[in-house]
Amino acid sequence: MDRISFFRDLAIIIVSAKLFGLIAAKLKAPQVVGEIIAGLIIGPSIFGVVKQSDYISLLAEIGVIMIMFSAGLETNLRELVKTGPKALLVALVGVFVPLCGGTLLYSCFYGFEAVGSEGFYRAVFIGTILTATSVGITVQTLKELGHIKEHVGTLITSAAIIDDIIGIIVLTFVIGFKNPDSKPMVVVRNVLLFFVCAICVGMLMYYIFKFIDKRHPHQRRVPILGLALCMFFAFAAEEFFGIADITGAYVAGLILCNLNDSEYIARKIDINSYMIFGPVFFASIGLKTEFNGFTASLLAFSLCFVAVGLITKVIGCGLTAKLMKYSWNESLKVGVGMMTRGEVALIVAQKGLSVGMLEAKYFASVILLIIVSSVTTPIVLKLLYRHSHGNKRTDDENDQQQTEQTQQETVQT
Repeated sequence: MDRISFFRDLAIIIVSAKLFGLIAAKLKAPQVVGEIIAGLIIGPSIFGVVKQSDYISLLAEIGVIMIMFSAGLETNLRELVKTGPKALLVALVGVFVPLCGGTLLYSCFYGFEAVGSEGFYRAVFIGTILTATSVGITVQTLKELGHIKEHVGTLITSAAIIDDIIGIIVLTFVIGFKNPDSKPMVVVRNVLLFFVCAICVGMLMYYIFKFIDKRHPHQRRVPILGLALCMFFAFAAEEFFGIADITGAYVAGLILCNLNDSEYIARKIDINSYMIFGPVFFASIGLKTEFNGFTASLLAFSLCFVAVGLITKVIGCGLTAKLMKYSWNESLKVGVGMMTRGEVALIVAQKGLSVGMLEAKYFASVILLIIVSSVTTPIVLKLLYRHSHGNKRTDDENDQQQTEQTQQETVQT
């Protein structure tokens, strides 16, 4: 794609994403659902007006980084510390159950093979793809609904971040089974080093930003420096430690979330994210989808792959939350919030293709899972929050009715 065609495609993406986003909002659905459907309609799957390109992929990557930076800025750090052990447990079970489910699914379709065989590694890799959680879509949905700072929202965000880290470690171990030169313990060491460095550098940067914020409150230089910090952490996480760039962006947001101007920074970042980078990210998911060459058996596998991918996350994460004394409604929110797949699943699948652990034909199954989970998760989350609010309003009405009844009895007395 040449530079001029990119500008045309970008204009089409922005207009169509916002148009379908507004339609989704009119239908009481989160706007991200409309933006994903817009990418599907203008992409190769239907009309083929716009095709995925390196330029669009780069803008989409910036979009998810900015979404995660905003999520970090809007995170309640005290709630994050409070939910840390719970988030770790949710993430661990949320990785283990899909890993087993995906492995069993592949084995049921293509036969159970001996441990250590080529077929066994392929089955385990299918399970590895299902371990990844895409927090970007869930975060954007929670922000639209106004629940990103609540306890459950923080738990979901924290668990999804930890989930990705565990998923990367699992990926490294699985590839290590096939490639004797791979050193899985190096990745474990790098993950630990990243968080040690993030804490040390983060404390220093926090006090520097606190000084700048105090000297220049509510001035644009603070958001500009904050965005630079976000991009550097995203770069450093992947370049030096082999961790997903979105994890670095989220940590950068956490560093600044306790500043007096953290909300001001978030508002400025959201302007760019809302206008261009966010819509491109969500529309790009639809653009990547192609359903050419689907056989009946592959279609059956893909449908089961999607079902297992969604159900195992809900069961693994939701039941874990329930065991930690959350209500059924809150547990379902956690399970549903964790079932989206996106950029991390694509990264894992592409890595599998490059090392020969995944056949190209299964890539369409991964795309289908991403589309279905990305569309259904925001809708179900909104229904769950509407239901809980409905119950809350009913309780309030009951309390008010009881109060009025008590006052009437008092007057009569």
